[in-house]
Amino acid sequence: MIRVFDLEAAVRFFTEGLGLVETRRKDHEKGRFTLVFLATAPGESEIELTYNWDQSEPYTGGRNFGHLAFAVENVYEICEKLQTMGVTILRPPRDGRMAFIRSPDQISVELLQEGEPLPLMEPWKSMASQGEW
Repeated sequence: MIRVFDLEAAVRFFTEGLGLVETRRKDHEKGRFTLVFLATAPGESEIELTYNWDQSEPYTGGRNFGHLAFAVENVYEICEKLQTMGVTILRPPRDGRMAFIRSPDQISVELLQEGEPLPLMEPWKSMASQGEW
C-alpha cells in the first residue's frame, strides 16, 4: 500500500508511465478515503494506492518501506517515455539493466531490464545519478 497525496497524478504515473492497469477503485465515504488497485494485468498481484480525502500536506518518508520494482521489456524505452512525462531519472540505466525513479509521492521505483542487460548506449551510459533513489 502506498499513501498518495494527488490521486490522479499517482494513477497517471503508474498507468501511463509504468503500464499498470487499474483493476478496481472504491470510495469509502464514511472513512473519507479512496482505494485504487493497480496490476500489470487483471488477476495479477496488485499494489494499492490509498488516497485520504482530508490530507492537506504531501506525505514524507516514502522510502520507509523500501521500494517497488518492475521488470520491463526495454529499460531505455521506458526511461525515455517517463522523461517525456516530466519524470526525472534519478539512477539512469548506465549498465543497460537498472534504473531508479520516484513516483509523484516520492516512492522509489526500480526498473529492471527483463533477461540480459541491453547493450550500453548514450545518453544513458554517460548520465550521472542525481538526488536520492
